[in-house]
Order: sequence, then structure tokens, then C-alpha cells
Amino acid sequence: MRKWQGVRKAQEGDRFAIVVSRYNETVTRRLLEGALSGLRDGGVSEEGIDVVWVPGAWEIPLLVDRLARRKPRYAAILALGCVIRGETTHDQHINRCVSMELGRLALHYQIPVPFGLLTCQTLDQALERAGGRVGNKGTECAEAALELADLMRRLLPEDG
Repeated sequence: MRKWQGVRKAQEGDRFAIVVSRYNETVTRRLLEGALSGLRDGGVSEEGIDVVWVPGAWEIPLLVDRLARRKPRYAAILALGCVIRGETTHDQHINRCVSMELGRLALHYQIPVPFGLLTCQTLDQALERAGGRVGNKGTECAEAALELADLMRRLLPEDG
């Protein structure tokens, strides 16, 4: 039996993109800080990180799609956003569509798209997941991006 496990370390020349929602920016800026820190800790240079701000979570898949088509390819594209439940079910529709589309894009382009969309009931819950006592989902996304990029490279090299 072979056991495959990726490492959370970038290779020289790896490029990563982060698509982050401005909506609920108090939360998403913290997610972005966590993601940037995680990528830097994994050896990614400042020049190897592109950050794209979009108006809201709904717009994240469109920009992930556009970035996934760019050459040279990104090692991974992180998707960061925050949707907080309101008085209606609007949040559920956004969350479902965005999550389904991000999964589809990852499979279609064969590129890691770690899911950093917080889907919380309250602002307090979101803040707890953006650097509070529950950790930082942005950092977790960066760690997943590094590990998945390594696994993709080793398990299915593009030229093989």
C-alpha cells in the first residue's frame, strides 16, 4: 500500500490567487490576513500571490473561473467570503450556488479551490472563525491550498 500525503510547502515559482469578497469586510479582511500568513509560512513569495476583491460571495465563482484559465496556471485559487444569515433564506441560496459552482470549477479545471466561505448564523460566529477562538478559516484554506498543490503535482504531473 502506498500512502500519499502532501506537504504544506510551496515550490519555487508557485503562484496562488485569492478571491475575496468585500461584503462583510470586517470578517473577510481577517480571512485574507490568515490566508496570506499561511501562504507566506508555506514559502510563497509576495510576488507569487495575487489578491482579487469582488463585491460579494455571489461573484467569487466568476472570478475563480477567469483566474483558472490564466497562463501560467495557478497552483491553487483560494475562495474567501462570508455570508451571514438574515431574516430571509437568501443566504441559503447564495451559499448553495457558490459552493456547488466552486466545486465544479475545481473539477473542471483540475485546480485546487479551497473553500473559505463562512456560512454563519451571526456576525459573532463569523468573527470566531476569522481569527477568533475557533481559528482562522483563511489560514486553513492556505494550508489546504499548499498541500493540494503538492499532491496534484506528485499524483498527476501535467506532462505525464
